[in-house]
Amino acid sequence: MAGASKNSRTAAATQKFMCPDCGGEIIMKTLFENGRIKNIAECQKCKRTERRPKDFK
Repeated sequence: MAGASKNSRTAAATQKFMCPDCGGEIIMKTLFENGRIKNIAECQKCKRTERRPKDFK
């Protein structure tokens, strides 16, 4: 039984987050500060930053 692997069957869809204040798209950025990697979410329009996209609400 030669079937497709589990990883090949999953859909490759990404979720887009929108800023509730200005309606701009929220993108994830990776910053390297003080020897550590830090992920932040930033709105492209109003430049507001939060720790994750869910925190914009």
